[in-house]
Amino acid sequence: MRSLILFLTLAMAIPGLAQQKKRIAVLDFEYGTVQSNAAAIFGTNVDIGRGIRDLMVERFVNHGVYSVVERAALDAVLAEQNFSNSDRANPATAAQLGKVLGVDAIVIGSITQFGRDDQSRNVGGGAFGGFGAKYGLGGIKKSSAKAVVGITARIIDTDTAEILAVANGSGESTRGGTSLYGSGSLSGAGGLGDVDMTSSNFGATLIGEAVNQAVDPVVNELESYTDRMTHRVKEVEGLVADYSDGFVILNVGANAGVAIGGKFAIKRVVREVKDPATGQVLRKIEDDLGVALITEVDEVSAVGRFSGDGTPQVGDTAKLVE
Repeated sequence: MRSLILFLTLAMAIPGLAQQKKRIAVLDFEYGTVQSNAAAIFGTNVDIGRGIRDLMVERFVNHGVYSVVERAALDAVLAEQNFSNSDRANPATAAQLGKVLGVDAIVIGSITQFGRDDQSRNVGGGAFGGFGAKYGLGGIKKSSAKAVVGITARIIDTDTAEILAVANGSGESTRGGTSLYGSGSLSGAGGLGDVDMTSSNFGATLIGEAVNQAVDPVVNELESYTDRMTHRVKEVEGLVADYSDGFVILNVGANAGVAIGGKFAIKRVVREVKDPATGQVLRKIEDDLGVALITEVDEVSAVGRFSGDGTPQVGDTAKLVE
């Protein structure tokens, strides 16, 4: 009983001891079936799958249930692996990417509905017992449209490519109008426009309202499945080989299990405690310098963006913490 009480006390005192955050990555959603609908709304071909991904990541980060790989790290791996748009919803490909990123699971998904829900009605055509129709006056056609969005998302195990959970979300704007987004068109590199779905301006549009209604329940449901993931903790330790302009180079790389997006605690040994009888080092006393977020990896080394109060030096220790 004393052991159980001690463990529970430590678990409450040390954040993350009882349950460490699972680390995930979210891929851009596949949107091929609704691409023409999106182009009609925005006036050009927009990568709405990337927009949905960014919105979900923002929600995940704000809620704090998962640790999420940042966009820059994900894009670097996607470019290196020659990832194509057709691979976005492929569990096997996603699992391979997840291993490279060193995450516990990866989220993939598809946009199944994105566009208008039109309702039309005639006003005045049947008045006076059909008088207007009889004399060719007809009625006044009034049209209103609501925005509707549907998405499906899946959590993929990075070891087995098994689908751990599926979540579906749908949204519909509470208002109607003749334009779901606004006037004008967008332009971007390679003929693709870009829409920031995380912005308040987008959220105020009809299509933005429907997108948010579809995304929120999916994020909430996926967060309830964290216990289905296996947290993979790697024991990786190395040394600082170089430090310049805010970046450290470590003497460990992919061969040791280092992946882009990993975080290393950078410390400096200030004192060694030795056994007075044998001279064996019993304990090393270290000062915390800061954290390095890994941005580049090869087989034998890694580069990380450093943040902290100290200044790293060659020979400082580096230990993977997340």
